[in-house]
Amino acid sequence: QVQLVESGGGSVQSGGSLRLSCTASGIVLDNYVIGWFRQAPGKERDRVSVSCIGNSDGITHYLDSVKGRFTISRDKAKNLVYLQMENLPPADPAVYYCATLCRPVINGQYLDAWGQGTPVTVSS
Repeated sequence: QVQLVESGGGSVQSGGSLRLSCTASGIVLDNYVIGWFRQAPGKERDRVSVSCIGNSDGITHYLDSVKGRFTISRDKAKNLVYLQMENLPPADPAVYYCATLCRPVINGQYLDAWGQGTPVTVSS
């Protein structure tokens, strides 16, 4: 059974940083495209990934609004994918999810699996 688990969310002040982690059981994350998605309370989960990383060529994708501030990376030995978020602006609370897919589609192996999410709040 495939299970993804996110961690690292929390509350930070504007300009602060957080590092989200995504780990998995049942699969090796390095074999799949990994995407991070965001969902605000009361809204549907964003259809476009905040960030993604490919599994075969290391290609990455970032939403324009986070380019230069977010970095996605893998720790193959620990079966982890990180999303380092820097200089976070004040924003509505959101839950960040990792998934074994990316939108837009990037090259790599896909699997329709999602974690339960980790909440992020940035206060002004």
